[in-house]
Amino acid sequence: MKHFKLQHSLILFISLVTLYSCQDSGGILVKDGSSYKFGNKDMSSNLISLAEAYSARDPEKLFTFYSDSFLTEKRKDWSKKYLGSLDSLSMVPYKVVPLISENGKFREVIAWSKEERIYKNGSFEKLDLMEVFGLDESGKVNSFKQWKAIDTVNFGMPYGGKFIGVGDNENSGRPLVFSNRGEVEIIEGLAEAYNAMDIESFTEYFAEEVEFKSYDGKTYNYKKSDLTQAFKPYKSIDWKLLSIVPLKISNTDAASGAMVLSTETRVFKNGKIWKKELMELIYFDLEGKISGMLQFAR
Repeated sequence: MKHFKLQHSLILFISLVTLYSCQDSGGILVKDGSSYKFGNKDMSSNLISLAEAYSARDPEKLFTFYSDSFLTEKRKDWSKKYLGSLDSLSMVPYKVVPLISENGKFREVIAWSKEERIYKNGSFEKLDLMEVFGLDESGKVNSFKQWKAIDTVNFGMPYGGKFIGVGDNENSGRPLVFSNRGEVEIIEGLAEAYNAMDIESFTEYFAEEVEFKSYDGKTYNYKKSDLTQAFKPYKSIDWKLLSIVPLKISNTDAASGAMVLSTETRVFKNGKIWKKELMELIYFDLEGKISGMLQFAR
């Protein structure tokens, strides 16, 4: 009897330890303070099936996993073009975590996967991905976010090259990265205003002081007010952009530059024609205004 009581007490003790040491919820959804609990197996298996449809480059099958609100016509068109651009595609999830907030308002699956993409044009990508798939009440994907680690075998990287500079320079040796402060849109707007000889719109893209180094070796320092006379000699202007590459030095402030390849034809009021192929470095200050230009021509 004594042995039975001891055994019963031991079982009760183990049960209590298990109950209090193994929680079925945790973490926190900061915006509303609720905790998370694990979702069901269907959430995980649906993600695996989605990965299989994606890897098979089957857009119609893939679309069945998306909610109506998520599957816009724009997303449909983009997905079909993207999947059609590939020779092969492999998404292999290696960790899948389904989560539901305790109040039931939020459902998501976090997935880690290895992905390889071989494009028809010969380009290749190898990625390690962490992705969050938001789900609606029926389990359909209604939101998506992705983070990636890029393998060194890839043809394309988010950084590269090297800044050297002139003389003793604290930034010498640092790589270059793409800048993304609207430089492309600014230059496209600049070209539109320039070709239309719209002086008011044109001058809005510039800082109060601008340094312009011309292809012939001359340097001009303009105030913004000086630019109001820029179109006075011309009958027409045709500046055609061929490429825009916005760059900055890694781990520096937001000031940036853009390499712009173009052709330009200027017709003067006196009948003279100026026509050249141009490579220009256009510099942007911290406010995103054009503060300088360096021009090469042939």
